[in-house]
Amino acid sequence: MQKLIAIINVISWAGFWAFGYIALTSDDLSPSQLTIAAILAFAGLVMGILAYLKLVRASEASGYAKGSNQLDAAARNRAQEEWGK
Repeated sequence: MQKLIAIINVISWAGFWAFGYIALTSDDLSPSQLTIAAILAFAGLVMGILAYLKLVRASEASGYAKGSNQLDAAARNRAQEEWGK
């Protein structure tokens, strides 16, 4: 499943850069073509970010990547109580 998400990630970012470049630099596009290119670039951006975040979460859960340094609930509550003193 992670390989599929990685492939989606690469394709999404490629679509973002390709359609974003077309939307920004082309002089020959009609307004509807420009809108479609911008929508496809935005869709590539959103899908790329979501796929990347899913890959990061999966790699932290599997132990492949080091987890983030977030506190558990008890340590966070203890730190909040000490902060106000």
